[in-house]
Parts: sequence; structure tokens; C-alpha cells
Amino acid sequence: MVFVLLMFFLSLAVNILFVLSSTGVISNPLSEETESVDEKFYLGDRKATDKIAIVRVSGVITESSIVYPVRQLRAAAADKHVKAVIIRIDSPGGSVSASDELYKCIVNLRDNDGRRFSGTGPKPVSVSMGALAASGGYYIAVAGNPIVAEQTTLTGSIGVFAAIPNVAEWAHKHGVKLELIKDGNLKASGSFFHDLSPEERQTWQDMVDGAYGTFLDVISKGRPGLTPHVLRTEIVVDRMVPKRDEKGNTIIQNGKPIEVKYTRVRADGGSFTAAQAHQFKLIDGIEDLPAAIRSAATRVGLSNYKAVIYKKERSLWESLTGLQIKNRTTLLEVPDFSANLIPRLWYLAPTADAGLLAPP
Repeated sequence: MVFVLLMFFLSLAVNILFVLSSTGVISNPLSEETESVDEKFYLGDRKATDKIAIVRVSGVITESSIVYPVRQLRAAAADKHVKAVIIRIDSPGGSVSASDELYKCIVNLRDNDGRRFSGTGPKPVSVSMGALAASGGYYIAVAGNPIVAEQTTLTGSIGVFAAIPNVAEWAHKHGVKLELIKDGNLKASGSFFHDLSPEERQTWQDMVDGAYGTFLDVISKGRPGLTPHVLRTEIVVDRMVPKRDEKGNTIIQNGKPIEVKYTRVRADGGSFTAAQAHQFKLIDGIEDLPAAIRSAATRVGLSNYKAVIYKKERSLWESLTGLQIKNRTTLLEVPDFSANLIPRLWYLAPTADAGLLAPP
């Protein structure tokens, strides 16, 4: 009964999202319409005409959560007074498709190529990393140059995975099954209700490998010295470390700690500190956002400017209650459960996969 009720409510949520999307209540990040955004002064000269725009990307990157970042990019592209753009990233990454779309929109702004939206001309794009800019967060970062991070930033996590829920054993024990009528041996691959066959697993592995290769190619375009071969094979950490138990305690044998070899490459899926990322040429420097703004102004020859951030519009709930909701993506704040229920590929930091259980 619990399982049936769960599936009913999930189905209801998906259908509500479909209706809202069909009626236009939920915004489409690929829409040709230019939606206005409000600016907020951050630093510099309030009376200056020339601007440096700060485009913020935060939280898990999904098809619904990139709506507002894309709107900011459109606004910056259309504003002739914006002379440079800083992408401020605080994200563990997200889905492969959403990360790639956001990356292409940043490139569109940078090059004014018109593939996603029109602008007033190419605009220099640099990147400032917040607390976390990992996996898909790093994927979008390589569209900018230079890339700088805070001293406490965690970044990297260059890798991809597929998360496929499996309730086959539970369903078998409780007499629940899903009758499949199909044509094509691999058509039911990824179903919640059966284990993957070797052929089905390889199908998903091929997709993961392809997305991983794309990730490495994108990095090599943005940072030419980091070729896919270098990212995959060049060892950047090589030392002996103590072996630890599940509680983190060093394992002692014959009065001495047991040591194991610890090696890493850049694209092993793990994260790096800002200092490590700088050492391994994943980023160009370590500085905070105000310093990144001043550096961007110097590069474009601005002595008098104002840095602005874009403000989100108030949601219906906020307008009615006066209470602020964090991590909003739409005016009605309808959570997107469907994105987390469908088997898909993720550019997501290893410790962030628990976030897939909650609406983005």
C-alpha cells in the first residue's frame, strides 16, 4: 500500500509539471523571449555607465534550475553597457544535458555567436568560484578565462555517472511486478523492476563513456594544455598514506601504521582544493569575488565602472506572505521531481548524489 501511494503521488507530481509546462507557467530556458531582470549594485562607482555583470549559478544544475542563469546571461548579452561578465559558481554540478546547455549559453554570450540568443557583441567572460564548483560546475567554468577560486573552494570532480534506481529485489519479495510488453532487446533497460543484464549495463556504460569523453574535450578547448590524454593519465598525486578503518583511524600492525600507495590524476572524478587545482592548472589563480571584479575591469581597460548582480523576481508565495524562499527557479515554486526519477547521466560531485533524492 505504501508503495502504491508513493507511485500515485509521484505520478500526480509529474502530470502537474506537464500541465504547467504546457501552459507556459514554468519558463523555458530556450525561449526566444527576452525577460527583463532587475540589477543590484555590488561595488564600484554607482554613477558609472560601464558595467561588469555578475551572473550567479548555484545549486544542482538541472533543466529547470538553469532558467534563471540563462535569463541573466541574456540580460548581460543584450546590455550594451556590460563590458565584461563574471560567472560566479557555487554548484556541485548536475545533469549532463543541463550542464552542457548552460555551457553553450555562456559561450554564446562570450562569442556572440547567436546560437542561443543575440547580443550587443562579444563580451569577455571570467569565472569566480565560490565554496564549490565541481563536476558540472567545473564543466561550465571552462567557458571562461581566467578561472579563479576562493581559498576555500573545492573544485574538479571531473567524471560522470548514471544513477539507476532498482527495487527489483524488494518488489519480488512483496509480490509486486511490472509487466512489460516490448519490442527490442534493450528497450526496458534501466527499469526499476529488474536487474541490468550484461548487455544493458554495457549500453549505459557506453553512454557514460561518451559523456566522459565530451567532458574532457570541453576542458581541453577551454584549457589547451590539458588534453584528454593528460587529464586521464598524468599522475598529479603520488605518495604513501596510512591505511584507515571505517572510522578514519590509522590501522596499526606490529606497532607500525600500514601504508598504501595513493595516486591521482586530474580526471579521476575526485575533487581538489583550490591550491591543488591551481597547482594542477585546473584554475588560474586564487582570489575572492571583489578581486576578480577588479581584475576583469583592468583586463578590459575600465577605470570607472560598477559591478552589478541580477535580482530574482519575487515568487507568488513570497508576494503573498513576505517570506523568502531559497533556491527558487519558477514563479510558482513547483518542485521538479521528475528530473530525479528518470535514469540519466550526471556531472555531479561524488558526495552530492544524495541531493538527487530531493527536488532541485
